[in-house]
Amino acid sequence: MGDNKRAVIILSGGLDSTTCMGFAQEAGYELYPLTFDYGQRHRIELEKSRQVAEHYGVIDRYKVIKLDFLRNIGGSALTDEAIAVPKGTGVEQMDAAQAASEIPVTYVPGRNFMFLAIATSYAEAVGAEAIYIGVNALDYSGYPDCRPEFIAKVEEVMALATKVGVEGKPISIETPLIALSKADIVREGVRMGVPYELTTSCYNGEEEACGECDSCVLRLKGFSEAGHTDPIPYVSIP
Repeated sequence: MGDNKRAVIILSGGLDSTTCMGFAQEAGYELYPLTFDYGQRHRIELEKSRQVAEHYGVIDRYKVIKLDFLRNIGGSALTDEAIAVPKGTGVEQMDAAQAASEIPVTYVPGRNFMFLAIATSYAEAVGAEAIYIGVNALDYSGYPDCRPEFIAKVEEVMALATKVGVEGKPISIETPLIALSKADIVREGVRMGVPYELTTSCYNGEEEACGECDSCVLRLKGFSEAGHTDPIPYVSIP
């Protein structure tokens, strides 16, 4: 497969995963973006991830995996239209401990676990040595599958469950954002020229971000604290 090192990027088309594309490119990897269609409410992110892949010149390696069963399972405001996306939760004022004690209804049961399992299969198939995922344990919404402990355990399982792992060349999980604030993520992304104008973070999935859901609030906080203007349109900015 050649001598160039390769990385699979779990790409949602949002701020964090697109910043991971920037980090992986900066690290010298050939980019293999992997997007998941899991019946999410905010389906606009599928088109955004495609645009990001086009921006980085890797649309020929862009892959979308359909996971209908996550919508069938439900249990999340992102996969069940009957569950409203929360607003005004004050997530931007919580520390990590507070957020973890109040896991919101936007948590999708087992999502990152499944994403990483499939990304591992894809990485082994294309000869990638790393998987990039934009999990964050500082400015986040309290999701249990965004914690360093979770990533470390999955990496251990990957080493045991793959041919390359058994042969002593395990695939690594790269989490360059895990200890960064949203402001630091934005600063790094701006430095690398990450195309934030192509991204979306809103859970409601409209062309204009709502500005009120937890994801919008955290994103706006990050841009404000970083001293930059968010280039995407919002219905309202608190």
